[in-house]
Amino acid sequence: MSDEVLERRREEGIRLGVVDCDIHPMLRSQKALLPHLSRRWQEELETFGLRTRNPFVGSYAFPKATPALSRRDTWPPAGGPPGSDLGFMREQHLDPYGIETGILQVLIPSGKDQRNPAFGAALCAALNDWQIAEWTEPEPRLKASITIPAEDAEASVAEIGRCARNRDFVSIFISTRTADPLGRKRYWPIFAAAERHGLPLGIHTGGSNGMPMTPGGWPSFYFEDHMANAFAMQPLLASLTLEGVFEAFPQLRVVMIEGGFGWAPALAWRLDKHWARMRSEVPHVPHPPSSYIRRQVWFATQPIEEPPNRRDLCTLIDRIGWDRMVFASDYPHWDMDDPRLAFKVALSEDETRAVFRDNARAAYGLS
Repeated sequence: MSDEVLERRREEGIRLGVVDCDIHPMLRSQKALLPHLSRRWQEELETFGLRTRNPFVGSYAFPKATPALSRRDTWPPAGGPPGSDLGFMREQHLDPYGIETGILQVLIPSGKDQRNPAFGAALCAALNDWQIAEWTEPEPRLKASITIPAEDAEASVAEIGRCARNRDFVSIFISTRTADPLGRKRYWPIFAAAERHGLPLGIHTGGSNGMPMTPGGWPSFYFEDHMANAFAMQPLLASLTLEGVFEAFPQLRVVMIEGGFGWAPALAWRLDKHWARMRSEVPHVPHPPSSYIRRQVWFATQPIEEPPNRRDLCTLIDRIGWDRMVFASDYPHWDMDDPRLAFKVALSEDETRAVFRDNARAAYGLS
């Protein structure tokens, strides 16, 4: 793509105002959480550190492609890991791409996956307070996601209620790899709270539930592990649909983040086909599964599909619905999508406004 085209797309983004649904802030160090933890939990963190359900206690299951998952040029000049310096994020991402609203998704450390559930709940609360103090208060363009200890529904509902009063929180964060399929009723209080407070559920790739990423066991390569992020999304969405979550909570909004979207039409078709033959098993799902997905689910673009025939991407989105797609960069990670480069095809003015701004405003209730 020529420099002229890139510059034109940058100017279009600045003029339009982009809503980026997936920006990852990072702690400069674990000590950044200490002001937001009680003395008891400060001692827990300093003495025992983070202990997840993942059997690889001291590291990820697979070495990541680059240090800190991130682009080499995202390490702040002033020091600290990528995503830890607000000023550098403004300079490198928010300003040049015309980010109108950036929605934070905190991945590390994970409060949901802690072996000590009480510490996990305290860690989630600290991360939420940290987002406000360090990111959304000094930068109005940034909005926070409520990190919850999802395996503890009661604690999650309490944390949602505590944070929802602050309008800087625009979604509820949960990762794909929960201990049980996400549609199970043990998680329903979370969905009820999300619906009650008018906040969408942002379901983001990741999590450490202590089980392999693939149904066949631990893969040999990071390549497989990374690809399996898309596989994890599909049974999760089927679970939400077939367990009756969307029927029980018709106002619940769900955004699927960082799992791609090319699989979505085929999954909907397959679910509808099986529902037509086996609907007697799920009388609590009175409508075709695709109708719930079409009504209540949005898909983030990153990592965007790149078919050899570039126009096939538009055909794919036609099947999903142009009003169901929201832009996500995944900044500062190594596979992030530059908003100028994400679409290798020309979009119409209406399609551009929908994907890069208007759909996210609807999904997240942004003004």
